[in-house]
Amino acid sequence: MTYTEKKSWLMLVAMLLAYGLYFGLILAGHPAGYDKFAMLWLFGTIAATQAVVVIAGHVWLAIGARKLPPSRVDERDRAIAARGAKISYYILLTGTILVGVVMPFTEPPMKIVNTALFAIVIAELIGLLVIVTSYRRGWHG
Repeated sequence: MTYTEKKSWLMLVAMLLAYGLYFGLILAGHPAGYDKFAMLWLFGTIAATQAVVVIAGHVWLAIGARKLPPSRVDERDRAIAARGAKISYYILLTGTILVGVVMPFTEPPMKIVNTALFAIVIAELIGLLVIVTSYRRGWHG
């Protein structure tokens, strides 16, 4: 498994855990679903925890990578990253249209904010999922 693939797995797992918890609490009726201060506190706490885990994970991966022969990012890595970014862009665009064009006429502000956050998270998760599956299945350019 390449260093780039390991970083993508780290980000994918960290995001699934962090935002799975966040949106699970929202669906369970946490005040963050309707109160902006509770939302900011919950989101800030979870995002900060995720950031610490990802930073520590990157440091751990970098230390482990020093033992391996050096490898550079090549065309395959760039193509896989571009494919993930392209797919996540269209998901984010769709979510943005929903949040910015449709929802302001029918939904309360906190639902719009949480839906926008959900669109961002889903777009990033799908992009990372495309990257890790491309490494697993093999890339065909």
